[in-house]
Amino acid sequence: MSSVKLEVQWSSIHPNKFITWGTEICLYEVTQIKDSVRPSCIKISDSTVAHLLATNTNHHYVKCIDIYTQPEPDILLAVGQANGKVVLTTFGPTAFDSLGLTGKELAPRHARQCNTVAWNPVDPNLIICGLDKHRTDSSVLLWDVLKSPTGSHHHSNMQAESVRPIAEAGVSETAHSLAWFLNEPRCLVVGINNKHLKIIDFRDCVKVVNSTPTKAVYSLSVDPHNNYHLVSHIENQILIWDTRYFEKPILTLPQSRQVTKVLWCPSRHNLLGSLQKDSGSLHLHDVQHCGLGGGEETEPGALERTVAPPWSSPTSFSWHPTHANRLLAISQQGLTDYTVFERITINWSTKSYLAWNHASKSFKYIYSTDNIYKSLNDISLQTKSRAMRDYGLLAELSQNGELAENDTLKNLWQWLYLSRSLVEDGTICSPDNKHPGVRTVLKLDGQQTSTNGFIKSELVLRLWADIGSNHSAKIYRSPDRDKALQLCGWRFDKETNAPYNNAFLERLEREGAYPRAAAISVFNLGLRQAIEILNRGADKMSLATNLNIVAMALSGFSEDRNSMWRELCLKSRSQLTDPYLRATFAFLTADNDSYENVLNENGMAVEDRVAFALMFLSDSKLHEYFKKLTQKLTDDGNLAGILITGASSDGIQLLNRYLEITGDVQSCSLIAIRALSPKLLQDNQVQVWIASYRTLLDAWKMWNQRAHFDIAMRTSTNEKPPQQVYISCNFCGKSISAYMQGLSRARGPFARLGSTSNKLKMSSCPSCRKPLPRCAICLMHMGTASGLQTGGTTPNRGEEDSKLTEFSSWFTWCQTCRHGGHANHITHWFREHSECPVTSCTCRCFSLDASCKIGVGVV
Repeated sequence: MSSVKLEVQWSSIHPNKFITWGTEICLYEVTQIKDSVRPSCIKISDSTVAHLLATNTNHHYVKCIDIYTQPEPDILLAVGQANGKVVLTTFGPTAFDSLGLTGKELAPRHARQCNTVAWNPVDPNLIICGLDKHRTDSSVLLWDVLKSPTGSHHHSNMQAESVRPIAEAGVSETAHSLAWFLNEPRCLVVGINNKHLKIIDFRDCVKVVNSTPTKAVYSLSVDPHNNYHLVSHIENQILIWDTRYFEKPILTLPQSRQVTKVLWCPSRHNLLGSLQKDSGSLHLHDVQHCGLGGGEETEPGALERTVAPPWSSPTSFSWHPTHANRLLAISQQGLTDYTVFERITINWSTKSYLAWNHASKSFKYIYSTDNIYKSLNDISLQTKSRAMRDYGLLAELSQNGELAENDTLKNLWQWLYLSRSLVEDGTICSPDNKHPGVRTVLKLDGQQTSTNGFIKSELVLRLWADIGSNHSAKIYRSPDRDKALQLCGWRFDKETNAPYNNAFLERLEREGAYPRAAAISVFNLGLRQAIEILNRGADKMSLATNLNIVAMALSGFSEDRNSMWRELCLKSRSQLTDPYLRATFAFLTADNDSYENVLNENGMAVEDRVAFALMFLSDSKLHEYFKKLTQKLTDDGNLAGILITGASSDGIQLLNRYLEITGDVQSCSLIAIRALSPKLLQDNQVQVWIASYRTLLDAWKMWNQRAHFDIAMRTSTNEKPPQQVYISCNFCGKSISAYMQGLSRARGPFARLGSTSNKLKMSSCPSCRKPLPRCAICLMHMGTASGLQTGGTTPNRGEEDSKLTEFSSWFTWCQTCRHGGHANHITHWFREHSECPVTSCTCRCFSLDASCKIGVGVV
């Protein structure tokens, strides 16, 4: 069984029936699973089953089959056999019996294998077959099945010998495959001898009307939607032909493996399906732009993709004649009913419309107000909303955080405000970076370390004074650590040796962060204060019972490492849900200054973990911890890591990772221009963010926001904006403005025109000396200097810039008719008129100006 090739074919006239053949011919009917009432059936998909209707075992060595193409209730088959005979057969008694078609044999003069057989799609009486080579016989035989055989009165076993073909072609040649043209009922294309494709016309006398040399002579098929297009294959190549330009294929599609079958899809224009040897995939080829036969004006091509239906190494397949993209495949394991889904093209507009193609016939779209769109979490909606409120451009850095939707961005803008304040008031010395990170303050970024490779810190033994205990804790101190603690928001009180103040803890209590306030108190050896905070929180929070229990547990603190209190706390710590409470007991029960359970408590804010490390880790451990924490925060795109990196190159990498995860190019761009140094702003990644955000604002037509963004960008880089508007001469095309800049110098070719402190006028081009245009109102030549002129040196103010001319004397003109004049003259004119002041011009200049909709006073 495994050596027999299995084939399958949908019936072109019965949409729910198909045949299979190998050692026997079987007829099946497809129904929905829910509608199936027969007990015996074959499941061919999740929704369909196939019922075996009939089996024909009368024919052996079947090589090819074609189904009668005319609409009849019964199925008539033309069976090509290994001996060259074409036998007409059915599945039991049918209407074809009375016509004498059932059992009719069409035999060549010399026996040899029949390779292909095809009913004529227009004339139902005609059938064509292609045979192997015989040196004296034709290989392409055309039969009329209704033609009465010669000697019809003879015994029935003599009929096959008496029926002769009505036309023949291809003497001493092998016909490997053939196909009828749909709009030429007597013309077909044949693959001959592994050498040629031939178009044969059987209308009057048999003649070859066109041919082309090629070895691709297998699986010939005519495109059902375009009668000029053919497909064939050879080994691992699929070739597409245009009969109007038959000299060479218009498209060659090389494949990775040997092609076994290729077919046009009858329900989809220009779509090919193919199978490859030892491959379980279906290969689809969507042919594009092949209407002009591969001429120079059009380059044909194909979009290729591979789908993996739930089958195993199919031997053949057949497209459904009418159902879109549906096919049947057969393999040694069984049958598969499969529908190829269309490739979806999605277009996401800047106006928050998401559109896609649906069933190749329509488009669907959703908008930002639709519930399904909201589930996409489109960051552009937040970006646009923020931009409308000048997010990132407000003067106070902390105010920008109030416009952010998430706590991470809020905290980052607050930290940027804090770090800049510490630098500006001299607490932290950082002339090149207004937002240094903890590593920069500790001098871990550069080579400014002590001789042992780390920052020198002082070890201080501090007592648990507020509970009257003599037990002490090791705390590390240095001026740089004190400054870094302030970056974390922990103020160091020199009198009490406590790195926090009451105002900080009171703010946390007001915010309801009682566990955090209590933990910070404990970290600073203020156990009694922590108990008081928890007791106050127990009166206000819904989890009062938990806080009361935690306060009670803290009150039993013992420094004895073997105490029952410590043993119970170690067992119960993991049951606490609040990360700060877990960290509190991890700190109180730590052995040998091992604080990993505190430092790795991800639920704690990064600034609190960093501050804890600054207090309790030695120099070497601190350096190693910051290195690991920085890498983890960068990998996670956690903006809290800016506390450690600061506005540095490492900070850029963190921002870039945040952008990759969230798509928030707005925040990255605005943080960059507000925090990075001019040198870091030139980084390629940063420039990509800025360019992308500018493009986004332009796409939304948010011109004001784009202008404010550019101004903020210029301010951060301290660059003087280049000149953007020039007035050029109408004759020589050279800029007049460029010469005006030269007039500010006391020397040069224009020094003779007078002192630079006087207003300068010229009525001709400085380059070609041709006169400048006249004002349409006063008829005087335009010729007033524009821009800024460096004035003389004054006793009090030194050299200063002063305007050469007021706005009223500037050049002004209509962009449509090109007429204009002095700005004040044109303004006065259009206060009373809307038409151009030039007599012969009918341009309504003022109505073309958008400012006319606002009011004349704005002009």
